[in-house]
Amino acid sequence: MTQRTDVVVVGGGQAGLAAGYHLRRRGLNFVILDASATPGGSWQHMWDSLHLFSPAEHSSLPGRLMPAQPGETYPDAGHVVDYLADYEKRYDLPVQHGTRVQAVRRDADRLLVEADSGIWRARAVISATGSWSRPFLPAVPGRSVFTGRQLHTVGYRSPADFAGQRVIVVGGGNSGAQIAADLALDGRVEVTWVTQRPLRFLPDDIDGRALFDVATARRRALEEGRRDTGGVASLGDIVAVPPVRAARDAGLLAAKRMFSRLTADGVRWDDGSHSGADAVIWCTGFRSALAHLGPLNLRGLRGHIPTEGTRALGEPRLHLLGYGDWTGPASATLIGVGRTARDASQQIRGLLH
Repeated sequence: MTQRTDVVVVGGGQAGLAAGYHLRRRGLNFVILDASATPGGSWQHMWDSLHLFSPAEHSSLPGRLMPAQPGETYPDAGHVVDYLADYEKRYDLPVQHGTRVQAVRRDADRLLVEADSGIWRARAVISATGSWSRPFLPAVPGRSVFTGRQLHTVGYRSPADFAGQRVIVVGGGNSGAQIAADLALDGRVEVTWVTQRPLRFLPDDIDGRALFDVATARRRALEEGRRDTGGVASLGDIVAVPPVRAARDAGLLAAKRMFSRLTADGVRWDDGSHSGADAVIWCTGFRSALAHLGPLNLRGLRGHIPTEGTRALGEPRLHLLGYGDWTGPASATLIGVGRTARDASQQIRGLLH
């Protein structure tokens, strides 16, 4: 069955919902196709101890403040899921859950969106699929011979799954620091944290509010032709959230340099030393989930689709939302995606009218 609409939004997480809010305000017909069976985007798959970097009032989508979570300064992932589900319901957004988009193709004056539930003919498409479904694993020698358990950030839930085990946590970003801290503070896990580069903790008083301000200042500087401030990356790599601070201050987060290879029963360093391991957790990041846009043949360097703001340079009817700074400063955050969603919907309305 083929259906028609003005805009198809691919992805029903925070970016897709923000897009829906602004598309409705501009009077456009649209549908949001989401592969997940339930609301909440990637937040419903996070590890048990994860909390936001910012208080609730600084972690909101457009039009609806996130309510505070009782007893928590920084809400946990479950609270975010509840907020997103309520947001979807509050604005009666037309989300079709359990609908996976396989391809987007050109078809004269329309874009064809092929989903497992049928085909949509749209005048414009917003891709908001994020990256959680595409974890990145580095090509480290010996990965195939290691006989222990290997998992990515997406598969981690709690220290209880590793009680009494020796665990190597790989990655010097926020997920690596938080998972290493989670395991170390539990006390039942022997943790070794390894990173490619020296650790760069942000100052302890910086949270998501300050990071958003820094990203905003960088955007303004670039728009006005001033010197690039470097944004958040200039400050450090790791936000010192309370559990990370506690583990660091207790001397539990002394990272080692990256090992050279995995062996059958552990890891080996360049100097020949060896550490046994029962499990390796790869906190090595993600890549943008863009396979559905393959038929448009738009990919450029590093797998990114060249854009001006959120609009794809090679296909003006396509906008990309929430994938990171290359689709708008702080656009992969709850509070930051609203601005880019607003701009994308405004440009789409101008295109269609």
